[in-house]
Order: sequence, then C-alpha cells, then structure tokens
Amino acid sequence: MSIHPTAIIEDEVQLGTGCIIHAYAIVKKYSVLGDGVVVHSFAVIGDVPQFLKFDPATVSGVRIGSGTVVREHVTINRSIHTGQATTVGARCFVMANVHVGHDCVVADDVVLANNVMLAGHVAVGSHTFLGGGAGFHQLCRIGEGVVVSGLSRIAQDIPPFAMAAERNEIIGLNLVALKRRNFSREAIRELKAAFRAVYFTPGNIREVARAALEGNIFQSAEARQFLSFFGEGKRGFARARREALEG
Repeated sequence: MSIHPTAIIEDEVQLGTGCIIHAYAIVKKYSVLGDGVVVHSFAVIGDVPQFLKFDPATVSGVRIGSGTVVREHVTINRSIHTGQATTVGARCFVMANVHVGHDCVVADDVVLANNVMLAGHVAVGSHTFLGGGAGFHQLCRIGEGVVVSGLSRIAQDIPPFAMAAERNEIIGLNLVALKRRNFSREAIRELKAAFRAVYFTPGNIREVARAALEGNIFQSAEARQFLSFFGEGKRGFARARREALEG
C-alpha cells in the first residue's frame, strides 16, 4: 500500500491490499476500497451527496471494487440512505473530472471517460463505455455492453448492448464489442432480431418487448437480457434513430 503524505484518509475507511492514494487525494469516512485501487491527485471519494435534504450524520458510504483506477479531480459522493453505498465495480477506469452522484451503481469493467456526469441513482451495466462529457439524468439505467458517444445527453434508459448518441438516440447495436467479447454468432444473430422486434414494431415499447420475450422465439441469454430490460425502469426508453431502423 502507498499513501502520499499529503493525502487525507479519514477514520472508518477501509483500504484493500496494494491501494495507491496519490498526493492531495481525499478518501472520506465510511469508504471501502478494494485491493489495488488507485486514487489520483485531488480526487474526493465519499464526500456528502449533493442533495439539499441530506443529513450529514447519515452513516452511508462509497464502495470501489478491486483494480479500479480513479483519476484526477474525480468526485464520488456517498449514498443518501443509511447503511447503503454508492458503488463502483472492479477493474473500472474513471477518468479525470468524472462525477459519480449519490447511490449510483457502476458495474465491473466500465470506462467513464473525462468529464462524464452521473446524477443520483444512475445504474451502469458491466463492460460499458461512456464517452467524454456525456451527462446522465438521475435514475437512468444504462445496460451491459453499452457505448455512449461523447457529449451525449441521456435522460432515458439505454438497453444492453446498444450504442447511443446525442439526446436519447439509439444508433444500433454495439457489434464491435460483442465480437471482441467473443459472443457467439447465434447470440449476435438473436440480438439483432430482438433489436428489430423492439424498434421496428409499432406500439408501446414495453408491451412489444414483453410479447417478444413471452413468445419464446428468442433462446439466447443475451437476447432475453435485452428484452427483459424493457420490463423495468422509471425513465422511459431511448428511441432508435431513423438510420438505425433503416440500416
């Protein structure tokens, strides 16, 4: 473990084996960092949430998984709820100036590029890449394997394995990442079919997805995961750009 003399580590912090805390980084009370977490200069982990009704006496924290790197000036706020934690998973790369709001849940192997802004209660699935300067409304869900382009404005849910851009626009499936992760040809074929079933069929998107799921046409776990995503959430769903439908 390496802690720079100018770093501030408050009481009731847990640091795993091999953590590196650089100069002027601050890790606030109730934060739990897994093995090998690296926190760069001027990052602040576990400060009080930006929530006007928050009681600073609330015992809540931040949890960061093993091997995650937190770069300069990142802020990760603790939960607003007693006994709960804002969570960043293992092997994530959180680039400079990112803000992770209270009660976010960021899964494993996620990249948050420079200046990404996650409002409170945003959920980000594993193996997802969020481009620089992208902003996400509170309570949004971003599915597994998603890529979001830089400077996007996202106020609705993005389903698993999709690509999103601009303002709540789905521009297709993240096929490059699917192939890199060695998804089977059958799984990719079914995902394409599920994508068409949801976005090409007129009607309520929740009902369309539920009908496709209950029809037992799709057998792969990936396609069923894609379709099941539309059965939950509070923000509504991003819609496909015309080019995605015509492509």
